[in-house]
Order: sequence, then structure tokens, then C-alpha cells
Amino acid sequence: MTEHSTHVATAGPAPAGASRPQRHPGLVLAIVLICQTMFILDTNVVNIALPDIQRDLGFSAAGLSWVLNAYMLAFGGLLLLGGRVGDIVGQRRALIGGVIIFTVASLAGGLATSAGTLLAARAGQGVGAAIAAPTVLALITVGFPESARRARALGAYAAVSGSGAAVGLIAGGMLTDWISWRWVLFVNVPIGVVLLILAPLFITETDRHPGRFDLAGSLTSTLGMSTLVYGFIRAAEQGFGDVVALGALGVAAVLLVLFVAVESRARQPIVPLRLFADRNRAGGYVVLLFVLAAGNGMFFFLTQFLQQVRGYSPLQAGFAFVPLALVILVSSGVAARLLPRLGAKTLIGVGAGAISLALLWMTRMTPQSDYATALLGPMMTAGLGMGVLLVGATTVLSSGIRAEDAGAASGLLNVMQQIGGALGLAVLVTVFGAATRASRGPAHQILAEGVTAAFTVAAVFTAGAILLALTMKNRPAPTVEPAAAEELTR
Repeated sequence: MTEHSTHVATAGPAPAGASRPQRHPGLVLAIVLICQTMFILDTNVVNIALPDIQRDLGFSAAGLSWVLNAYMLAFGGLLLLGGRVGDIVGQRRALIGGVIIFTVASLAGGLATSAGTLLAARAGQGVGAAIAAPTVLALITVGFPESARRARALGAYAAVSGSGAAVGLIAGGMLTDWISWRWVLFVNVPIGVVLLILAPLFITETDRHPGRFDLAGSLTSTLGMSTLVYGFIRAAEQGFGDVVALGALGVAAVLLVLFVAVESRARQPIVPLRLFADRNRAGGYVVLLFVLAAGNGMFFFLTQFLQQVRGYSPLQAGFAFVPLALVILVSSGVAARLLPRLGAKTLIGVGAGAISLALLWMTRMTPQSDYATALLGPMMTAGLGMGVLLVGATTVLSSGIRAEDAGAASGLLNVMQQIGGALGLAVLVTVFGAATRASRGPAHQILAEGVTAAFTVAAVFTAGAILLALTMKNRPAPTVEPAAAEELTR
């Protein structure tokens, strides 16, 4: 089998146990993209409602951050286990089970009358998302084996993933201003019900790959990643000199080293280390980590800047991201069409370069910066880069995957998104805090200086993505013969 950065082509008969093709690929794509949208939105749709949540439920300033962190910790920590669930029990079963948990937790969160109840519901949402989210890319991987159709499907997936943060801020502003913060959680309930009706009707169950769960790998990966995220979040709040933060980071390092040792010996590992054997794919995972670290921080700090410095309402701040979301949607569609001609490496490099330019442009912001003249340009440039890069990175990470590894590979991709976002935000908040403590002057000036310092470090993250892109091999996508199409899912 010859691997390519965008697709894999082999000849010969389909393997035994290959996944059955979907009878309604268009509807399947629509269903899984709705599911992906729901999970991507759920971090940022809550973000813009945090002041109202704090007033209603009595959160402290530090405790309020756990409304976001409880979801990200559960989601990121359990994703690898969730990915393996789909491989073993079937992707459709995993999708339905995860959506049920997510929907019930969303309803409980919207009804919450105390801080503890809301945090428990947010953690429950994370558990459901961790089970269902890996099935999205897995169903695309095994359901769209033909080169052209898979490229279009991956372009749509990248568009949803890239624009989800901006759309979440828009939706959060609308729901919070027009109805209540509770509807940023209630809105998931009708969406979840629709998914539960459509998925059994139109999604063909993928072949199950019987086996035992890698319990040692599941335990060490879940505890290791959760502890790592917690350590950085604690450091962002208390500083890197905090004993608890340092202890958490030390424990996380031990657990993650142990996880690699366990996986190298496991007969049926939760994350097959062969996923990292290809240089392009290994680099693609790190690229995604860097870019999501920068992107999550960009959305967070731009939201704060618009509301606290420029005086925007939640609804106005949400709509300020509309041009960025539109550019992501358009650029990802164009990038999907250019992919066979340019290759994934070029798309990743160009996209990371555009995001870096946008972040450096944003470091010139001042409290007097006007949206139309000082913010719109860099925001649209960042949107262009995100749309292009995510098509390239998603293609690299979803190509050449065996059917029995599809869920694990998709879970690992989602891990990089969640862990990258959580760790990146923690690091950038720490930079922001250090910059604001060292600043003097009016509050708006201090906040603006902290934001620009965070953007400078975020640009370093995306510069790392550019360097990684240069190490990749840029192989064009081959033409896939019908007889070999199903072999692509191996």
C-alpha cells in the first residue's frame, strides 16, 4: 500500500470486513456535519453568555472559567476512548449513544439552578461529545472512498470545524440578548432529537471490528490529558509557580509517557502508533495542535476586546465575526477544489502563513482601534488562512487509514482540536496576565496591551505550523480506480 498526503490508492480486491458503502451519502454527510457543528459550537456559544451565567448562578470570577473547562476536560480527556468505541461497536451506534448523552446533559444544563449542577451538565456534554465526535470523520473516511467526493466532503468538514467558533459567538450573542443564557444549552435539544431520528434511518452501520477495549491505554491517556489540561488551566489562574499546577504537569508527563509505553505493547491499542508512522500525518497532528491553540485564543481575546474595550454588546460582538465565518466557508470550498492540483502541504503552509500575518496585524491594535479599519482586515485574513489550512490538515490526517482504525484516527484528530484549544488558551491567558500586571495606565489600555501580547505568542504557534509544513512531502492526489475505491478505507 502506498500512502499519499491526500489520498491512498491501491489495486486489488476489497478487504474482508470492509465497511459497507452508505446508501445516502449526501444525507449522511448532512447528518454528521450537523453533529460536528453542534459539538464545535458548544465551547464558544457558551463563552459569550458567561457574564449572564455568573450573575444568575453566583459563580466566582475564577470558578466561572470552569463552565468552559469542564466541557473541554471531559471532551478532550475521553476522545481517544470515544474513538475506539466506534471502531468496536460500530460508528452509527457510537454516534447515537453519544448524541443521547449530549442532548440529555444539554437539557440538564439549561435547567440548572446551581453552579455545581451546571458544571456537572457541562462535563456530561463533554462525555457525549467524546463518544460521538470521532464518528463524524470516521463516517466520512469510510463512506466517501472516491477521491473527488471525499475531497468535497472533507472541504465541508473543514468549513464547519473552522467556522464553528465564529458561528458559536454569533449564536451565543443572539440567544443571550434575545432570550436567555439558558438557550445556549437548550438549543442543542431539538438538534439532538433530529439527529436521533435521522441517523438510524439514513446511516448504514459500519462493520464492527471485534476486540477488547485497551483499558490501560484508556486510563493513562484520559488521566494524562485531563491532568495536563488541568495543570495549564491552574497555572493560567495561579501562575506557574503554583505547587498544584506544577504537580499536575509532572503527573501528566509521567502518565503520558506511560501511555506511549502501554500502546507500544498493547495487542489492540486505543491509539495504534502506526498512525504516526507517516511523516505527513505526524506533522499534521502537531500543525492542528498549534493552529487550534492560536485560533482559540484569538476568538477568546477578540471577544473580550470588542466587549470590554470597544463597548460592544454580546450581540454586536457576535455579529462582528460574521465576515470571518463567511471567509472560512468560502475559502475552504475553494481549497477543496484546489487540493488535487496544489497538494496538502501547500495548503497548510499558505494557510498557516495567512493566520500568522493576521495575528501579527492584530498586535497593532490600540483601545482606539476601529472595527472597520483596524480589525476587519486581519479577521478576514485569519478566516482565509483557517479555511485553507484545515482542508489540507484534515486531508492529511484522514488519508491512508485502515477501516478498523478510522474511529481512533478521528478521535486523535479531535483530541488535537480540543487539547490544542484548551492548552493554547491557558498559555495565552498566562501571557495576557503577565502583560497586564506589568502595564500601567487606564484599564482599557492595560487590557489592550495584554491582548496584543497574547496575539504575539499566538503568532509564534502558527509560525511553528509553517515550519512543519515545510518538512512535509507534497504528493498530488492520484486518480482512484473504482476497483480500488473500497481499499481506501483500509
